[in-house]
Amino acid sequence: MPITSVTKDADALTMTVVAEFHATVERLWEAYADPRQLEQFWGPPEWPATFTRHDLFPGGRSHYWMTGPDGTRSAGYWEFLAVDPGRSFEVTDGFADEHWSPSPEMPSMRMRLEFDETAEGSRLTTTTWFNSTADYHQLIEMGMEEGMAAAMGQIDAVLEDLSSFAAGKGVQTQVLSDVQVRITRVIRGTPEQVRQAHRDPDLLRRWLLGPEGWRMSECQVAQQVGDPYRFAWEKEEDGSEGFALYGELKELDEPYREVTTESMEGIPGEPTLNEQTLTPVAGGTLLTLVITYPSAEVRDIVLGTGMTEGMETSYARLEEVLTASPRT
Repeated sequence: MPITSVTKDADALTMTVVAEFHATVERLWEAYADPRQLEQFWGPPEWPATFTRHDLFPGGRSHYWMTGPDGTRSAGYWEFLAVDPGRSFEVTDGFADEHWSPSPEMPSMRMRLEFDETAEGSRLTTTTWFNSTADYHQLIEMGMEEGMAAAMGQIDAVLEDLSSFAAGKGVQTQVLSDVQVRITRVIRGTPEQVRQAHRDPDLLRRWLLGPEGWRMSECQVAQQVGDPYRFAWEKEEDGSEGFALYGELKELDEPYREVTTESMEGIPGEPTLNEQTLTPVAGGTLLTLVITYPSAEVRDIVLGTGMTEGMETSYARLEEVLTASPRT
């Protein structure tokens, strides 16, 4: 069991949990930075977590739900108050309603995680501050200590699994719900470099191409919230079979997060919502794209087109572009 001590202080309204691991601080931090890894242990084994958003930067948010044995869902959120990459982060941690707003019936708490190097590997110190004596007793009685012990007991297996999350593995696609899909890819480059490659038309024309034999015929980039964008492609050989994607930039937090709508020109129906997050990890930047479709039917049609294979081709080109470009 990784946990070495649990200290509860009813007077100070705190609980401090210390756990030690035979892994580097960098590896332990990455397990918390990557939503694919985090959801493998955030929550007891019988209540596995699914993260639909994970913004590891000050002002960012995480959204997740835990699913019980009978299918019951319990939603939660983090609001990131402070982040010292590789060393610590602090969040407001609470229960959420179906719209990811704080649940009015349940308390929230402040939680700080500190990552330190040890002679054997790394130490994680998690300190929780409760807002009142009533909150302290309610959450302790609900089994918060036991839940944390069960969750941390799963971390070792995640830390040992290096191949599933390594750079160079390529695009991974995970179905999160009937209408949501998460696409992930570790890209060799910093978040700033990856973001620049998404906003510079000259760079976009070099990598956002899909299969071989296509070129980008139009590249209108949205630079500010509210701006429209339009990307069009055609066959290099004769300019035939052209198509275009368009939408609007809805949210932007440089360089880590952007949210856009997306529609295909000439195809009726509601747009998708694309939430892209860039997170620095070992080996580069973890690009996470959560796509919300209008329906499960649309989701399956789009996935059946070979979309992710085309994305992998483009992201491989993106790495080549970043390798050839001057480092910033």
